[in-house]
Amino acid sequence: MELLEICKRAKTAKYEVQKLKADAKNRALIAVADRLVSEAKYIIEANEKDYDNGVKNGMHQGMLDRLKLDEKRIAAMAEGLKEVAALEDPIGTEIEHFERPNGLFIKKVRVPLGVVGIIYESRPNVTADAFALTFKSGNAAVLKGGSDAINSNIAITKVIRDALTVEGITPDAVQLIEDTDRSVTTQFMKMNDYVDVLIPRGSARLIKAVVENSTIPVIETGTGNCHIYVDKDADLKKAIPIIINAKTQRIGVCNAAESLVVHKDIMKKFLPLFGEAMRECDVEVRADEYSIDLIDGATKATDEDFGKEYLDYIISVKTVSSVEEAIDHINKYNTGHSESIITENKEAAQKFLDMVDAACVYVNASTRFTDGFEFGFGAEIGISTQKLHARGPMGLRELTSYKYEILGEGQIRG
Repeated sequence: MELLEICKRAKTAKYEVQKLKADAKNRALIAVADRLVSEAKYIIEANEKDYDNGVKNGMHQGMLDRLKLDEKRIAAMAEGLKEVAALEDPIGTEIEHFERPNGLFIKKVRVPLGVVGIIYESRPNVTADAFALTFKSGNAAVLKGGSDAINSNIAITKVIRDALTVEGITPDAVQLIEDTDRSVTTQFMKMNDYVDVLIPRGSARLIKAVVENSTIPVIETGTGNCHIYVDKDADLKKAIPIIINAKTQRIGVCNAAESLVVHKDIMKKFLPLFGEAMRECDVEVRADEYSIDLIDGATKATDEDFGKEYLDYIISVKTVSSVEEAIDHINKYNTGHSESIITENKEAAQKFLDMVDAACVYVNASTRFTDGFEFGFGAEIGISTQKLHARGPMGLRELTSYKYEILGEGQIRG
């Protein structure tokens, strides 16, 4: 189908989807989940084509792992849809209300965004996740996955659309752009007459390309140069496990720690312990001039290292003389994602919370908790690193807008 036709059909579908009641949406999500499981063999056969192509093209092992589907992963996708079905429907809920002196009664209520376009890379599970969240929040979705997973995405989308059709719901609630030509992706970014918001999920390069080329309002997600600051009043017994978790639990995610900031008053005591922990975890350390001699095997860090999202077993180290200097360094190099301070000093903690410019700011906890599930939102469409229209983990409520409903009794403006 031509791109223009896809977008036109999505615009028509959004009015159908927004009329659906919560029960109908929930039944459809469960039906889709069941069909994903029953059609697992079909989906896996399509996925094997993508996986084999990835091997032939020399795809990195980590990316191959993200690409691969099996019965267990498809079952997890299905369970994710059922979890979304169990969440409270945000559409139509009242945010606030007030009455004006002239008697007008004004309500602010949640409504769908409309048509949500999502551009994403290799992971085919995003296809099911994106459908579930956009559909439950009353939106129609136009998906543009990466060419690496095209066969998988086509199969998953077909299963979803077939299940919706059986449920008597327009299958155009979700559509996949199957053309893998990059020029089509660029054209998609210009479809502002039909698409209400565009969400890129993937590499910093992808997000930058969408932000720079789109005429559709964009919600930036994903890129995370996250810091852990160990203050002079830190409990070092807390610090090491938090850093190990933030750096190594999963290296290829946007909420993994990429940089350590350390107060100089405790660096001689703390950094040898940190260095030993990193060696045990096979993490390469790139340290500044003040810390390099305190960490066995460390190499010299550059300014580029301090601004780098490694997504690898590498971490940079910067030493500072105060919490204010730590905040300045983090605000200079961070990407607005997640930052953490380790301290027992309440004043330092509050200053860090107040002054660090990021979507999620932690005290004595790992940055790995920046996640829709961990926040109790259920699944997420991504982590927004901007300030409009949403910030942080984007669950169902973040995929809505609002409108004002004004009830009068004949009032006219004088």
